[in-house]
Amino acid sequence: MQMTRIIRLENFRVPLGGQEIELQQVDYEAGGMSMLRVRIREGTRFTVFDIDPVTARHWGGALMRWAEPQLADAGAPSASAAPEGAEDRNGSA
Repeated sequence: MQMTRIIRLENFRVPLGGQEIELQQVDYEAGGMSMLRVRIREGTRFTVFDIDPVTARHWGGALMRWAEPQLADAGAPSASAAPEGAEDRNGSA
């Protein structure tokens, strides 16, 4: 009997709103492509959705296109620096 496999990718907290965001890779028991699960926790409320790789790339690009000029105007480090509180797959920042 196969089971759905979930791999924790990253977990971080939004500094201003305090929301917890967790990114997971979900490999469904039926096979096929892996999905990216986005879990957002606000207090006791959860928002959870799974997205495909094409949508993840599109969304990630849109986030970067918005964030880079905002960060440059604020004098923040470039995209190569990890955000504060971000953890990699091994739980290290």
